[in-house]
Amino acid sequence: MKAAIEGFLAERSLAVVGVSQRPRGFGRIAYKELKSKGYRVFAVNRGGGGVEGDPAYPSLSSLPEPVGGAVIVVPPQETERVVRDAAAAGIRKVWMQQGSESEAAIRYCEQGGMSVVHGRCILMFARPAGFHRFHRWLSGLFGKLPK
Repeated sequence: MKAAIEGFLAERSLAVVGVSQRPRGFGRIAYKELKSKGYRVFAVNRGGGGVEGDPAYPSLSSLPEPVGGAVIVVPPQETERVVRDAAAAGIRKVWMQQGSESEAAIRYCEQGGMSVVHGRCILMFARPAGFHRFHRWLSGLFGKLPK
């Protein structure tokens, strides 16, 4: 898992799938945080539109340029569709945000040779700050960080 996390975070261009129009939606928070940390990020929302003054794209295949990875922040029943879309778009690294995991989607990634991170919060690993930095410290204290 540690190698998959490090490989994912080394990508500088990411898509965040499930960016909500709600200011407190986790997809939107992740989008803003990753952007503030220097990642080139693209918002994906089936409804399109925009977020934080940037366009939101209706699918991974509609992105204006290739990305190195996709952060998935959708309900588990949608995750399998998203990982299939990622594979079709040539995206080989996915991060299923906690609560987005689906066993079928994880199997699909593993069987297809995709790198997959699941059961982890991306904000605990992408240069964490504030609460997420404390959360990472606690996880380390209790031996719950990947090795």
